[in-house]
Amino acid sequence: MPDTRSTLRRGLAAAAALPLLIGALASCGYGSEAKGEGDTKPAAATGGGEKLSAPEVRIGYFPNLTHATALVGLQEGLIQKELGATTIKPQSFNAGPSEIEALNGGSLDIGFIGPSPSINGYVKSKGSNLRIISGSASGGVKLVVNPDKIKTLDDLKGKKIATPQKGNTQDVAFLNWINDKGWTVDPESGKGDVSVVRTDNKVTPDAFKQGSIDGAWVPEPTASKLVSDGGTVLLDETTLWPDKKFVITNIIVSQKFLKEHPDVVEAVLRGTVKTNDWINTNPDKAKASANAKLAADSGKPLDAKIIDPAWQSILVTDDPLASTLKAQADHAVKAKLIEQPDLTGIYDLTLLNKVLKAAGKPEVTDAGLAAK
Repeated sequence: MPDTRSTLRRGLAAAAALPLLIGALASCGYGSEAKGEGDTKPAAATGGGEKLSAPEVRIGYFPNLTHATALVGLQEGLIQKELGATTIKPQSFNAGPSEIEALNGGSLDIGFIGPSPSINGYVKSKGSNLRIISGSASGGVKLVVNPDKIKTLDDLKGKKIATPQKGNTQDVAFLNWINDKGWTVDPESGKGDVSVVRTDNKVTPDAFKQGSIDGAWVPEPTASKLVSDGGTVLLDETTLWPDKKFVITNIIVSQKFLKEHPDVVEAVLRGTVKTNDWINTNPDKAKASANAKLAADSGKPLDAKIIDPAWQSILVTDDPLASTLKAQADHAVKAKLIEQPDLTGIYDLTLLNKVLKAAGKPEVTDAGLAAK
């Protein structure tokens, strides 16, 4: 399988000496702002290369560690190198809905995004506006609790647990877990046997320290931030999935852009596949590179005791883990957040598999969700 694990268990002492600056603690479905970052033109990638069918490509991502492929690929120029004379116009987003809106509105061509916004965007457009063309990351989601109030999973009953946003990827996962426990929570209000408190990840650490929430089901690095504030990891979501893998970040594309500029899309995918290889081969450098990009985006520092465990829990992968996206859609239906969706056609892995085959890597599957 063409997964590349960014486990940075070796060399952490050396990595801790590096400037560990990262940005906003955002993930799927937070906030609503998008920020342009200007042209990406690394010195090694400018002024030449094969001329592709588009002069530029607009790529969206979140300033979040689960978007490591985008962060490192942009920072190191690995994606730009494959594009030659075609310029990257990067845009950072704090919300899945706003990135989908940009894609559907024609102001974005390709985006890194979570499964729930991908599903919602595809269903709302009746399958007309986007395609998932690759995986990007798995894992990096944990349930962190106040150990003075919660010692076992059964202790969650009656407690206040934060998720980032109603219907976002982590919210769906937590509501599904609650259903599996036989407990009841109203998906709209979050009230029930557990109080699900939808809280922006940027303020979740303060809410946790102030005691207004008892824990949170959140992505990295927010989870490790809560641990640094005295929390305990009660559950790692990877333990709930087959092979301990589930999609947390996809790469999506506008169907219009894919149809008109397949050569550009293929070049981007060559860059992301090479980026994931580079992350695996150079784990400490990759962590520092992701931090540097996040620092450039926001200037906010993150201590080594947060970045190190956060980075270890994320798996970068070319495989979209399509069967887990289908399962996540089923979980959202079971939680009564959405009606049963028809996801036929949500994937087009043709170009990814072409790139993987050329690189001598195994091809990946779409779980039967490609266009017929």
